Amino acid sequence: MSRTTAPSRRLVRRLPLIGGVAAGSVLLLAAPAFAHVSVQPGQAEKGGYATINFKVPNEQDAASTVKLEVTLPADHPLASVMPQPVPGWKAEVTKTKLAKPIEMHGKKIDEAPSKITWTADGGKIGPGEFQQFPLSVGKLPEDVDQLVFKALQTYDNKDVVRWIEPAKEGAEEPEHPAPVLKLVAASGDGHGAGAAGAAGAKSASTQNASGTGSSDNSDTTARVLGAIGILVGIVGVAFGVLAGRRRSA
Repeated sequence: MSRTTAPSRRLVRRLPLIGGVAAGSVLLLAAPAFAHVSVQPGQAEKGGYATINFKVPNEQDAASTVKLEVTLPADHPLASVMPQPVPGWKAEVTKTKLAKPIEMHGKKIDEAPSKITWTADGGKIGPGEFQQFPLSVGKLPEDVDQLVFKALQTYDNKDVVRWIEPAKEGAEEPEHPAPVLKLVAASGDGHGAGAAGAAGAKSASTQNASGTGSSDNSDTTARVLGAIGILVGIVGVAFGVLAGRRRSA
């Protein structure tokens, strides 16, 4: 029987460690980044109406989301705000007196919606799930490039996550960024963004009816990479054990 050379023996002893490190590295890279409460789609046309969705992921492993509060921008009030019914959730629109009345369709409006609250009414967002809350808004301002919404996400264990931190250009994204709707120049009659938003709302409505949303492609990729990492680690350990037995023999 031929003896294994010293370099080969050292390589065999290191293989389990290499396999374990590879598995850990793959799992680390595969870990999905935390999702945020966001506005979908991310942009709408200035001066028009749009249907937007607040996408709310559940980030806790042992608690469910049961409430979402979205504060509308006070510096650019929206005269028309209508939530689309979401099965298992109750929506409430809070209005506030305006310091300066705004004009809409030839009429002066002295109050406007300031907050939308969705409260679980038989529904919830469980671990590993997300929910979309459609909202029709307008008339969108023409003198700004974005609208910032502040959101509070409440879990059934009483935890409250405050998505209220403004993002600054050139700086790293804050830990709890506020949802932002980008505003772009109108391409026609100002209703193009609304049509795109309506398509998004239809998709959200289908997901709402089922009670759960489908996982993002990134989540699927993460799971696949994680499985590969675990397999690499197992193969490395097994190879090391077999090699050890051969040396003993």
